[in-house]
Amino acid sequence: MRQFENPEDAQTLALALVEAIPEPFVILDDKFCVVAANDPFYDTFQVDPTRAHGITLYDLDKPQWDIPDLHRFLETVVSQHTQISGIEVERDVPGLGRRVMLMSARKVDYARTTNSNTLLAFQDITERRRAEAEKQALLEHTEALLAQQRVLFQEMQHRVANSLQIIANILTLKARGVALEETRQHLEDARQRVMSVATVQSHLHLTDGIDQIEMSGYLEKLCAGLAASMIINSRPVRIDVIADEGLVPSQNAISLGLIVTELVINAIKYAFPGPRPNARIFVSYEISDMNWKLTVSDNGVGRAAVSEPAKPGSGLGSIIVGALSKQLEAHVDISSTVAGMSVVITRGTFTSRIFNAA
Repeated sequence: MRQFENPEDAQTLALALVEAIPEPFVILDDKFCVVAANDPFYDTFQVDPTRAHGITLYDLDKPQWDIPDLHRFLETVVSQHTQISGIEVERDVPGLGRRVMLMSARKVDYARTTNSNTLLAFQDITERRRAEAEKQALLEHTEALLAQQRVLFQEMQHRVANSLQIIANILTLKARGVALEETRQHLEDARQRVMSVATVQSHLHLTDGIDQIEMSGYLEKLCAGLAASMIINSRPVRIDVIADEGLVPSQNAISLGLIVTELVINAIKYAFPGPRPNARIFVSYEISDMNWKLTVSDNGVGRAAVSEPAKPGSGLGSIIVGALSKQLEAHVDISSTVAGMSVVITRGTFTSRIFNAA
């Protein structure tokens, strides 16, 4: 490092460096009296530069600088001959109000004298801390609103499920009280539709999301519920589910759940009119980017093969599946033989990766 022949030159350079620092900066002697400071220091803290030299930092605008934390901070620097940074101090600044200052200090010892100086730098981080506090408050407010939304959502699901169960019970009682078989069948179909919606609703509240539903766990829980409520011991039917993991908007999940419920209930009711060994219903859901494929198949009695591709019929269940599929911008393909029936609902172009073993 260059040695200055003239001590005044070194002092001139030191003072120029102090003035070049954009943040408030002050040099103190070993008794914490002001030796020099830059304009940002005088301007920020509104200190008269003509009165500052030789005055201890604590007495500059007493008692504003007479802060216990500042005493401990500077004494630690001096006693331990160390450099300390990142110490926060709050103080009232005339004209600015309460400010949060980040302080850094370093003691400078000299080889030819026992005197020392302490360099003290300030950074005003009031706005940063205020922004952080506002961000934290906003985050806590958002979390509280989300928690409230979840509670309201679950309460709504509970009320809807109860209402649907009441409607289903009323339809059951009405069906028992009518004499005409055709009317009784219509009431039973209506009850089945209501129970389909109730089943979907009952499993939505088990998911963690509100706007997005994870389909793999949702379909597994849905089909397990259908098996528990629809399958009797005298006619056992196994329902297997293979589904890709992925989030789906809750509105789409409801439509897919209604489709699956409708098709699985129909398979349980009609695919196995009598006891059948290894009776099975297979549900698969595959995702590829924005496209997907839903398959519900069984190894039941099926129906006679036809020469042309089967289309959804005119029954209420077929109408519901067709309408929901159209709403999802998907198309329905039905194939049926004496070995079973398969309903495939596809959005976009899709090549299946799952082997249908039903």
